[in-house]
Amino acid sequence: MSGAEIRTSLSLASIFALRMLGLFLILPVFAVHAKSLPGGDSATLAGLALGIYGLTQSFGQIPFGIASDKYGRKRIIVIGLILFALGSLIAAAATDIVWVIVGRAVQGAGAISAAVTAFIADATREEHRTKAMAMVGGSIGLTFAASLIASPLLYSAIGMSGIFLLIGGLSLLAILVVLFVVPDAPVLVSKPVSFSVVLKDGELMRLNYGVFALHVTQMAMFVVMPSALVQYAGMPVAAHWKIYLPVVLASFALMLPPVFIGEKRGAMKQVFVGAIILLLMVQIGMWAALSQPAVQWPVLVMLLLAFFIAFNILEASQPSLVSRIAPAAARGAALGVYNTLQALGLFCGGALGGWLTQHAGPSSVFVLGAGLTVVWLIIAVNMKNLPRRGSIQQAAAV
Repeated sequence: MSGAEIRTSLSLASIFALRMLGLFLILPVFAVHAKSLPGGDSATLAGLALGIYGLTQSFGQIPFGIASDKYGRKRIIVIGLILFALGSLIAAAATDIVWVIVGRAVQGAGAISAAVTAFIADATREEHRTKAMAMVGGSIGLTFAASLIASPLLYSAIGMSGIFLLIGGLSLLAILVVLFVVPDAPVLVSKPVSFSVVLKDGELMRLNYGVFALHVTQMAMFVVMPSALVQYAGMPVAAHWKIYLPVVLASFALMLPPVFIGEKRGAMKQVFVGAIILLLMVQIGMWAALSQPAVQWPVLVMLLLAFFIAFNILEASQPSLVSRIAPAAARGAALGVYNTLQALGLFCGGALGGWLTQHAGPSSVFVLGAGLTVVWLIIAVNMKNLPRRGSIQQAAAV
């Protein structure tokens, strides 16, 4: 990768990570904090405060993506970050659970994921695009692990209002990064493309289903995993970072070789399908483990490592594939649809995971994940194998 590609990818990955920080940083402590707020003793309202962020993200991705195609990536990203900062301030000043919900909804309305990933696609050559997207995928995993470490410490030091103010301040700092650090995107001259073309593309629809299934599985799994580690590893929630951090770091290191080899040899389809199979094996393994009266906690850790390897490969390769399949003039729109399904997956995974855990037991969550993954595998087997270089028109069906 060139210096400009690395600079663009790293700076935009940091901004993407900030968006996920708004979701992850409050997860470990919000259930406790909500009970101190008027109305926070309602589990429904507390859950809505967590989930509304993903829901409003899903509403904003397509409009923001289309706008970034028309008006420019940087301008739309800055608008999204301003909304994110405004929502953080509202949540920080909230005196009851309803105003926290309002603040979280405004935070989520700054739906910049499509514009950021389209910007990366514009600024990187095809042979390096999956590496650039891997930086984004890695930033998500590292943000999740860092949140588990930092959240209890920050909550003790500055409280939930302080956390929201910190997130808002970081979003304002990110605006400066966009304006003065991120290089300008190259100007792409191409004919306008109808939004219906994006919606009718079967290859894009495969990837859209895939990101939905992946994030339903992820969120549903982490409804169960913290309690499982407490129960079977005897480890309090505040100490879970001792498992998550090394697992995430190791998984990121282990996912890079197959991605690089797949890109080099034009075999990303094989790597992609292999990661889906690994994800399915994890779901089956988790179901089998948690269906037993006693679980050896190292088994859970190994399955967690396998999950993050598969997750990181899929999280890196899918937006890269979307950007290569979509017409250049509609990248923002295509990635808007993709990120809408991602956000809906986060929302549905949390809601369905909680409902299944309550009514059918923790292992049922992995039956859901396995079912979604089997459908994904069937869909992915018939996808096209894109070459490392060249246009989608040159790709041969496999």
